[in-house]
Amino acid sequence: MAADCLFTDQAGRLLVLDPPYKSTWDLPGGAVERDESPRRAAQREVQEEVGLVVEPGALLAVDWVPQLGDFTEVVAFIFDGGVLTPSEMDRIALDPTEASTFRFVLLTEAEHLLDTNQYARVAAALNARALSTTAYLENGSSTL
Repeated sequence: MAADCLFTDQAGRLLVLDPPYKSTWDLPGGAVERDESPRRAAQREVQEEVGLVVEPGALLAVDWVPQLGDFTEVVAFIFDGGVLTPSEMDRIALDPTEASTFRFVLLTEAEHLLDTNQYARVAAALNARALSTTAYLENGSSTL
């Protein structure tokens, strides 16, 4: 399982991180540990990666991703991290083992930075946030 938080700035741009261990950018978040809820994992990962202590908000998206090669299937959750204030953005402190830099980007730019499935989840999560609902996806696609 994986759990991420979707943060935006006051202009509606997404917070994305550039992890040094992969070729694509990502949202703050990561793997759920044994006996840890997805919500708590998102909270822990955000604190570890960007140094912010937050209480994740509403569940925005759930995506089931099938097994691919040696990688097991994944259930990925995106929680609403909210809109960061300028003060909160100033307090972002990256763990260099988790992210080399961060940016706030429009969704159109995120499409070129995130991997295909992550981008689909993020787009669905932003739509779900606007509609006050939760998106259910399978392999990045809506099942509706």
